[in-house]
Amino acid sequence: MLKIHRTSGRSAVFTISGQLDRDNVSELSELVDAEPVAGVVVLDLTNLVLADRDAVRFLRAYEARGRVVLRHCPAYLRLWSVGEDDGG
Repeated sequence: MLKIHRTSGRSAVFTISGQLDRDNVSELSELVDAEPVAGVVVLDLTNLVLADRDAVRFLRAYEARGRVVLRHCPAYLRLWSVGEDDGG
C-alpha cells in the first residue's frame, strides 16, 4: 500500500510511505506533474519500504530532469538506478 503526504513551504514535499510500484507510480507522477513547473518537488523517501523497477525508472527520470529532488533515498534505490544506467 502506498501513502503520499504533501506538505508545503518553500517547496512542495511529498512524503512517500509503503510500496511504490507499477500500479501506483502513475498516481505519484500525476501529483508531481500537477505542481508548478517552476518549482522543484521534494520526494522524501524515508518511509519507502519497497520500490519496483518501474518506480526506480520513474524516480531516476524525474530526478535527471530536475523535476524532483530525492530526500532520504534508500541506498538500494541508488544502486539499482546505477545498474539501470549500465543496462542491468
